[in-house]
Amino acid sequence: MGVVDTVILFAYLALLVGIGLYAQRRKPDVEDYFVAGRRMGPVTIACMWVAAWIGGAAIVGTSARVYGQGITGIWYVLGMAIGCCLFGLTVARRVKELGDSERHLTYPDFIEKHYDNRTRAVAMITTVLAYTAYSAGQFAAAAAILQVLIDWSYGQSLLLAGAIVTLYTAAGGYLAVTYTDRVQVTLVLVGIVAIGIPVAISQAGSWADMQAVLPATHYDFGAQGWDKVAALVVSMVLSFFVAMDSFSRSFAARDTGTARRGALLAPLLMLPIAVAVAWLGLAAAVLYPDPDASASILATFVLDRFPVGLKGLMVIGILSAVMSVAAISVLTASANYARDIHQRYLRPDLPASAMLRIGTLASLGAGGLGLLLAWKMRDIIDILQFGFTLNSAGLFLPTIAALWTNRVPASAAFWSTTASLITVIAWRIAADAGAGGVFAIDPLWPGLAVSALLLLVLSVRAR
Repeated sequence: MGVVDTVILFAYLALLVGIGLYAQRRKPDVEDYFVAGRRMGPVTIACMWVAAWIGGAAIVGTSARVYGQGITGIWYVLGMAIGCCLFGLTVARRVKELGDSERHLTYPDFIEKHYDNRTRAVAMITTVLAYTAYSAGQFAAAAAILQVLIDWSYGQSLLLAGAIVTLYTAAGGYLAVTYTDRVQVTLVLVGIVAIGIPVAISQAGSWADMQAVLPATHYDFGAQGWDKVAALVVSMVLSFFVAMDSFSRSFAARDTGTARRGALLAPLLMLPIAVAVAWLGLAAAVLYPDPDASASILATFVLDRFPVGLKGLMVIGILSAVMSVAAISVLTASANYARDIHQRYLRPDLPASAMLRIGTLASLGAGGLGLLLAWKMRDIIDILQFGFTLNSAGLFLPTIAALWTNRVPASAAFWSTTASLITVIAWRIAADAGAGGVFAIDPLWPGLAVSALLLLVLSVRAR
């Protein structure tokens, strides 16, 4: 990139660090650090939803899939919009109500209150591993973008992206994330939607022009197979109901109505981003017909085709999406360690001031582990889908039961969750080993089936 665009990029990165340090100066208490003081309004909550889900997979991964497979690649983002909407319509109010009454800070807090310590441990382990992997995926996506745009090595780019996110998250906690989320969602909408689509039209033509050039399969929503679409969308939708950040976001709202309105407003912001990302992927397919192009096709498109100044704004729009998800992933893993491991098992009498220090150190540790894992991350969407499956297959039904009834015994929740997780992992291992046959089915379905069967049978036997 040229000097102007490079200055824009590094000014944005410096702004993120500055926001984190500003949030730290507010001297937050434990609730400020982990749930933003439970006082956020609906627009901020909506921005937090968008910023937490529209990340590297949604922008970089989806554009790459649309580039290679066509419009069917948009289901990843559409699944997010559907899941967020359903969460808002069904359980957002209830989650906020229960969170305030019990002063929950994390999802495992909620699980233990309604079941037992064993089930909490399963939820805790799943959440820590899943969110560390999510942060790694976002770091890898950010590094891939920076590697192309500023001509640094992958290692240097990865270190820069990871260090920036980890620093401002560790410094300011959830307050820093709420401040940066509002900035970053605005930058995503400006960069990806307001700038991206007009430039794509000027370079590759209108929607009709692209449709005349590209094969018909590029405009088939089910081109990847409706079974794969269903598995992806269902696993993502269910993940909204068991993701710790969904609970944290509801806890952070100032009241139950705000929790619901924020969750329902977010899909309205996600949909134009979905359209813009699909448009950019199709435009790239017109301009770069090489089928072997890498997942960095979006960065290549921006570098080659966007004018000076707009190029820098587009870059920070992409990085905003990536880094916002990385930040919430780091903070979620941090909260799980500080609250659900350190305070729960190592120092039950930990004072609030020490809890803040542990949270800061845990954020640094989670970011560092995410950086290490990013060396191994490849297909971002496939990896994240497996993470969604691990989370949702075992925990969805016990979570829904806990929200609305006290009739499910703790033993049923524990064994259904544990058996489901084992089933998903074993199924995936068998499929990767080439077992074929029934193992060609996505592991979500057998995982859900095992969870439902055990939850029902053990609940009936306990009566």
